[in-house]
Amino acid sequence: MDIAAFRSSTASDTPPAGLDKALTALWHDARGDWDTAHKLAQAQHDETGAWMHAYLHRVEGDLPNAGYWYRRAGKPASTAPLTAEWEEIATALLG
Repeated sequence: MDIAAFRSSTASDTPPAGLDKALTALWHDARGDWDTAHKLAQAQHDETGAWMHAYLHRVEGDLPNAGYWYRRAGKPASTAPLTAEWEEIATALLG
C-alpha cells in the first residue's frame, strides 16, 4: 500500500487489514479518534510504537510527554506541522 491509498482508506469505516498497531493508530488519528490511536500506540512496545506515541502526544499538546517518547523512539523531537509529521510517519512505516 502506498501513502495515497493509505490516506484514502481513512474515508472507510474500518482500517485496511494487515496494518501493524502503529499504522492502525495513525489511521485512527486521521479520523479524529485520538483515544483509540493512543491505546494502539501504547500496545506496540518498540521504537515504532514510541514514535507514534510521541506524535500523538504532540497532537494532544503534551510536549514534555512527547519529548520522552521521541527519546524512546530514537528520534529528534519534531517541530514540523502535525500534518507533515503524520505524512512522514505513514511514508516511513509503509516503506
